[in-house]
Amino acid sequence: MLKDLAVKSRSYRRFYEEESISYDVLKALVDIARYVPSTVNSQPLKFKLVNDRTENEKVFSTLAWAGLLKDWSGPEKGERPAAYIIILGDLSIGKNKHLDVGITAQTIMLGAADMGLGGCMFGSIQREKLSSLLEIDTEKYSVELVLALGKPKEEVCIVPVPENGSTAYYRDGEGTHYVPKRSLNDLII
Repeated sequence: MLKDLAVKSRSYRRFYEEESISYDVLKALVDIARYVPSTVNSQPLKFKLVNDRTENEKVFSTLAWAGLLKDWSGPEKGERPAAYIIILGDLSIGKNKHLDVGITAQTIMLGAADMGLGGCMFGSIQREKLSSLLEIDTEKYSVELVLALGKPKEEVCIVPVPENGSTAYYRDGEGTHYVPKRSLNDLII
């Protein structure tokens, strides 16, 4: 059921880095995404697939990890993503792509969850640095989002929003990651 897949598709930030993800798996995830709706069917998104250790390090160096976890700067070596999908906007195909980016990213993440993978979406990116490191032509493409992917090495639990109303995610002493979610009744007006 789609709900089960949505619940399974959490933001994972620690992975079994040595478990590689093939280029064919990354291509299959993009293939799923190419069927999603697009504003005026313009299909302005392109994708840079990264699964090489050297290239992975370059991407990793441009990302800001878990802003709410002030004492954690990101996963250590051995727990970093095995691959990335960089969502690019093709600047020659229209300017109104913000909705396309979100729909596409979530579809890829659901596809990854269905394959037993986990990931995290990044909007906090040093875009100029990333473009330079990966030789992305900024005259042709804008970096929209980075999707980090791998086999999850952490437990992520959904919990109710506490009485104080905070939706801030947090970790316990064992490293379990908790994500507060509003109740269904709180969402419907």
